Amino acid sequence: MYFYVVLALALLYIIYRRSGQIPRKAAAEHLKNGALVIDVRSAAEFDSGHLSQAINMPVDEIETFATSQVKDKHRVLLLHCQSGIRSGMATKRLARIGYSNVFNLGSYERAFRIVSGRNL
Repeated sequence: MYFYVVLALALLYIIYRRSGQIPRKAAAEHLKNGALVIDVRSAAEFDSGHLSQAINMPVDEIETFATSQVKDKHRVLLLHCQSGIRSGMATKRLARIGYSNVFNLGSYERAFRIVSGRNL
C-alpha cells in the first residue's frame, strides 16, 4: 500500500512540474520555424553556461527586455530557466503585456534536449 501512495505522489509531482510546458514536438516545430529561445535566469547564471541559441532576459526584467528586443508581439518565444518555475512566471508576465506566442520550455535540461535534439 505504501508503495502505491509513493508512486501516486511521484506521478502527481511529475505531472505538476510538466503542466504549462509546451509539448516537445510542438517546441521542436517552432524552433524549425525560427522561434526565439529566451533564458530567464539571472545574468550570472546565464554567464556560467547557457544554450548557444538562447538570449538572456532575466525574469525580474522580462517586460523591459522583451519590449526593447522583441518588437513583434506575435513572434514565437520559448522560455526556459533552471527548473521551469521562473520561465513559467515569465511566460505569464509576457502574455499579460500582449505577447501572444510565448511558451514555457521548462528546465534547462529539458530545453537543452529539445533544442539540441539529444540528451545531456
